[in-house]
Amino acid sequence: MIHDFQPRLSAVSTPVEKTDTDALVLGVAKGPQGPILLPNPLADDAAKGVADSLKALGATGAADQLLRLPGMDGFKSETLVLIGVGPLTGEATGGITLEALRRAAGSAVRQLGSIGSVALALPSASVEQVGAIAEGAAIGAYSFNHFRSSEEARTATPVSDIQVLTELKDKATRPAIDRAAVVGSAVRATRDLVNTPPSHLYPESFADIVAELGDRTKAPAQQGGTARAAKLKIKVWGEKELARDGFGGILGVGGGSSRKPRLVRMEHSPAKPVAHIALVGKGITFDSGGLSLKPAAAMTTMKLDMGGAATVAAVVRAAADLNLPVKVTGWLCLAENMPSDTAQRPEDVITIHGGKTVEVLNTDAEGRLVLADGIVAASAEQPDAIIDVATLTGAQMIALGVRTTGVMGNEDLREALVMASKEAGESVWPMPIPEEARSGFDSEVADLTNLGDRFGGMMNAAAFLREFVGDRTGAPTDPLDPETTRIPWAHLDIAGPAFNEKGAYGYTPKSGTGVMVRTLISYLEGLSR
Repeated sequence: MIHDFQPRLSAVSTPVEKTDTDALVLGVAKGPQGPILLPNPLADDAAKGVADSLKALGATGAADQLLRLPGMDGFKSETLVLIGVGPLTGEATGGITLEALRRAAGSAVRQLGSIGSVALALPSASVEQVGAIAEGAAIGAYSFNHFRSSEEARTATPVSDIQVLTELKDKATRPAIDRAAVVGSAVRATRDLVNTPPSHLYPESFADIVAELGDRTKAPAQQGGTARAAKLKIKVWGEKELARDGFGGILGVGGGSSRKPRLVRMEHSPAKPVAHIALVGKGITFDSGGLSLKPAAAMTTMKLDMGGAATVAAVVRAAADLNLPVKVTGWLCLAENMPSDTAQRPEDVITIHGGKTVEVLNTDAEGRLVLADGIVAASAEQPDAIIDVATLTGAQMIALGVRTTGVMGNEDLREALVMASKEAGESVWPMPIPEEARSGFDSEVADLTNLGDRFGGMMNAAAFLREFVGDRTGAPTDPLDPETTRIPWAHLDIAGPAFNEKGAYGYTPKSGTGVMVRTLISYLEGLSR
């Protein structure tokens, strides 16, 4: 259920006062002595007049504050818009960070709704600033109207024409604009998948959507840009193939539903890859808790439980669209967790792909079971690193809140992801996996249980997943340090950040957010630098 809406992104050098769009956006920062109009190299006398009137207009510079000023003298655009950027951050960044520009651009475009064309006159002296503005606007241009009964409401689109005003030449800014288009498309696709109701998104339909992504042969083309050929290889395991190949985690979790599970493998494979990264995504299209049934109120957002798989699908597609010189394989572990007479029971023992056995003590701790299958399958291909993404634990929200992703695993990989998140402007916090966490999964009848200690649940779940990460072929053996032989692995718990239950902010709408798409793209890009 991914719509094909693509806003037109461009960088133009029209003077601010002569720009003819439905809305012209100027940035206002919160300075130490009051609001400050942020400079744009193409601004002239009329903009200076606005700067002198900020307090009178009620502008404060607070992030997300948006003021519409219709029919301003000296401007050709129909409406002048002031968007708050937040406090200045010091001279080192020119007073404004790239992430503040992203959020301001995204907030303006989001709040302007279905207005036709918008010009963004924010600080744009560097290619990096132009890219940040375009990216923020591209991910702020989002709506989800598929299930409205009115055709007018169903076909309404967000801002469709976005211009970044800059003195820089098109040749310099084109790569940044094209990248912003791809990143925006990936984030919007992830949000679409997360927002689609479980009546319409289930393992089979999810797999069909991914197969369609593989059939698309071109990235979104921008005005004056070049569409890149990008073919993905897609393989889908149905119920019979899952049973044949021993994917007991996915089969066990999906056994209670009439809509049977799937495993999808995606591959972007350039001619001479600099590395091979495997991404594994949790794809529980609806989580009732199974026989360990959730309370009714706890089920109302459980369509989000496939957010990890949605993220992986979008990132692999983006890697192909950006023609990254990194081989990227995505493993989408898709199941619907439902109670029935065929559902797995507490105290059942299942066999994960590769042979390890798990005693299921709580059927609502299901995400780790499907991920275990995917991690083992990914390990068999001996990638340079494995990263799994999952809406895995409520404990993540207790520890880090609803806007910060927890990352655990191999120290070097963990830190690389934190650095990528800072570049992307997403909030990620490194967490340990305590030495004692594994013992909480000891079982009397199987290799381990699926239910660890109650306290430290996010980190304990990571300890469970680590048990399924394979060893590197030919790696030196150090019995005192298993990390020297294990394939580098990291676990991203996005339980809170994947779904915004409160009000929209910045470029982030209510409901599905598309979190970690940008971090993972930045990480993959960094491997080729």
